[in-house]
Amino acid sequence: MTREELFDGVQDIFRDIFDEDDMVIEDKTSSDDIEDWDSLNHINLVSAIEKEFRIRFALGELMALKDVGAMIDLMIEKLK
Repeated sequence: MTREELFDGVQDIFRDIFDEDDMVIEDKTSSDDIEDWDSLNHINLVSAIEKEFRIRFALGELMALKDVGAMIDLMIEKLK
């Protein structure tokens, strides 16, 4: 799976979780950029990504992520 394919899949999940069909995320998108990105939506987001891509994140990995780009990079490593 390419980075672009992963990114597109993650964007679809963001749109579903935040209920915004026209949401556009970028590598630098973070929780500061999305008003409804609270702790509950963060859990829902991580859970949906883990389920969709059949991966698991460790708590320490999640705490270190600064933005969507870092999450995609971590996903690429986990899917190797």
